Amino acid sequence: MRKIIHIDMDAFYASVEQRDFPEFRGKALAVGGSPSGRGVVATASYEARKFGVKSAMSSRMALQLCPHLLFTRPRFDVYKEVSNHIRSIFHRYTDLIEPLSLDEAYLDVTEDKLNIGSAIEIARQIKQAIHDELQLTASAGVSVNKFVAKIASDFQKPDGLTFIGPSKVTKFLEALPIHKFFGVGKVTAKKMNQMGVHIGADLKRFSDIEIQQHFGKSGKFFYQMVRGMDERPVRPNRISKSVGSEDTFESDLTDPELMKVEIARLAERVFARLERGEKFGKTVTLKIKYADFSQITRSKTGLISLSKLHEIQDYAYELLEKVDMQDKRVRLLGVTVSNFQGEQHDTPEYVQLSLF
Repeated sequence: MRKIIHIDMDAFYASVEQRDFPEFRGKALAVGGSPSGRGVVATASYEARKFGVKSAMSSRMALQLCPHLLFTRPRFDVYKEVSNHIRSIFHRYTDLIEPLSLDEAYLDVTEDKLNIGSAIEIARQIKQAIHDELQLTASAGVSVNKFVAKIASDFQKPDGLTFIGPSKVTKFLEALPIHKFFGVGKVTAKKMNQMGVHIGADLKRFSDIEIQQHFGKSGKFFYQMVRGMDERPVRPNRISKSVGSEDTFESDLTDPELMKVEIARLAERVFARLERGEKFGKTVTLKIKYADFSQITRSKTGLISLSKLHEIQDYAYELLEKVDMQDKRVRLLGVTVSNFQGEQHDTPEYVQLSLF
């Protein structure tokens, strides 16, 4: 049986800023774009989260929720340096490390370098090293697979350590609120609630076929996740061939100008990830899903890689303008950048904020 740890830094960007700048400590802080424009919150401090401020929220809305909110631009060069230090701590225990972002990673410690044998003790030592060497906190989830470990890491944030052993996986997932399951966004959770699904045990009553009838391809994933089924290995050499972000709206969009605002937000999320990974692509793809669930994609490829946020946004705006939106109601928009230098164009790997 595997021993998997999921490490997730607590409010990473905001915590680094609060560490480095005393004037931010103990304050409601948002790292991201300015509220005077189309800025988006990348990370919010826990002081700001108490007011409902969260990542991927527009900076303008965040300021409305928290009028005394402070804003600062992200410093990705600093975050990457800190991330590299954290990675070096991981390597003291295992080389089976799958980074998901600068602040998040899976570790397989089934066989650890120091022969400690206990995944819980390894997670505890990693958390202590991050605190001692970087003056930051991390939360850790320990379990038998990636899916359950990821849920566990979020269970007692911040500075948490949650172990879900083999004998407790079933009961834990059955009692877990449905919106806590990874991959269940607001819209999906609302639909499940309307079906009488509020906790894992409620979803477990549905057969594989029944869930797929309600949620399409995602139904298979939901069927497996509520049963704790996940055979995915930790992949040290995981490489994304594209970076994308998409969002499903609680109310369908009909105004093209409002769609542009949403596209600007999506592009900013994508650009932030590209900048963190220091890779830029030549192709921008716009995905549009209509109210009737039909969808289209439109792409534009330039001669050189797009290294500026406004370039990605302009490409996406141009693609939107070429689509006949008359009498159309849009329920989902997605923006993807692909075709990285030296790589072939590939299928987009989306960051889904909600599945339906």
